[in-house]
Amino acid sequence: MPPKKKFVSKFSITLPAGGATPAPPVGPVIGQHGINIQAFCQQFNDGTAEFKKDGYKIPCICYVFEDKSFELEFKQPPASDLIKKKLGLAKGSGRPNTEKVGKITWAQLKEVAEMKMPDLNANDIEAAAWIMYGSAQQMGLEVPDAPAKKEKIA
Repeated sequence: MPPKKKFVSKFSITLPAGGATPAPPVGPVIGQHGINIQAFCQQFNDGTAEFKKDGYKIPCICYVFEDKSFELEFKQPPASDLIKKKLGLAKGSGRPNTEKVGKITWAQLKEVAEMKMPDLNANDIEAAAWIMYGSAQQMGLEVPDAPAKKEKIA
């Protein structure tokens, strides 16, 4: 959620969990907004420590205020990273429509959707699972037990 007080700028950055250092690419991005680089690194590393053991890259939005203070908003790891971790895959398919790299069950997609739910524009887990279904297909995964999609009545 964006902060309550007015911010002068904001930027997004994706870094390895617990791996923010003043070296590039972090230093130049932070420096151009005039905030304390060391304070940013400390706050980012503390906020992402729980994901460090899994090796995730964490997207973050930084809101910068007039007094050069800042607030960080952490997002969940990318859907593709969560799916790869769930299946133990190194990477997805380079040609997802012709080369399939594996299969994922609907139950596994729902588990990934539950983790990703705070960042998704979905009303329930079923809708979130369909979003994850699209991500899985783009990675070259098959979902053999996916339910038939219900048609919306307008």
